[in-house]
Amino acid sequence: MRDLFIEKMYEISKKPYQRFFKKGNAWDININQLIQLPNDSLGFHLGCFLLKYNFEIQPKLEDHDIIHVLTNTGISVVEEIGMQYYLLGNGKRSLYLGMVIITGTLFYPIRFSYFKQQYQRGKQAHEFYGLDFLNMLSVPISNIQQTFNIK
Repeated sequence: MRDLFIEKMYEISKKPYQRFFKKGNAWDININQLIQLPNDSLGFHLGCFLLKYNFEIQPKLEDHDIIHVLTNTGISVVEEIGMQYYLLGNGKRSLYLGMVIITGTLFYPIRFSYFKQQYQRGKQAHEFYGLDFLNMLSVPISNIQQTFNIK
């Protein structure tokens, strides 16, 4: 039940967040273009991720799915919260991230050790959350992960 509540909160907050808080333009790319990139590329892996979960590219939120791909983070509610802890550890600060962490911690206190582990993973990586991922889609994913110590 709490997973459903958290998912509904995300759905309600996503549109205003996209419209009013996300800067920059939506990427002019589709899943078919992504999966035609080299098999070892970040873009190919993003395309596979989107197909695996039957997702579409969310305008102005493309980086979110890239972070899933780079950190090998799943899509369950707890994993989504864990990914925000990862980003916090990596240095990202935003109102949305703070809201997810506070809400997630309150709703899932028994998962705090997992959240703490994700935070530590983020601290160990070199700051990467703000990279221009659109211009990195053809770069081998392993190169990015090694360069930024993403584990």
